[in-house]
Amino acid sequence: MLKQIKHALSYRKQFISLLVGVPSYETYVEHMKTHHPDKPIPTRKQFFCEAQEARYNAKDGKVSRCC
Repeated sequence: MLKQIKHALSYRKQFISLLVGVPSYETYVEHMKTHHPDKPIPTRKQFFCEAQEARYNAKDGKVSRCC
């Protein structure tokens, strides 16, 4: 039972990130290494800014509109 609880809790960060719409940087890095080894991997900040821009039409990671 305790093992199951620990396993479920290990996914809480991923769940919360997906819930609010922030993709996992670690998952992205693994994907890039596996499927696109020839392409450069952006920094965590660059990744976050790109994710914000894609989701909210943001500029440099800052939301440019409220709705």
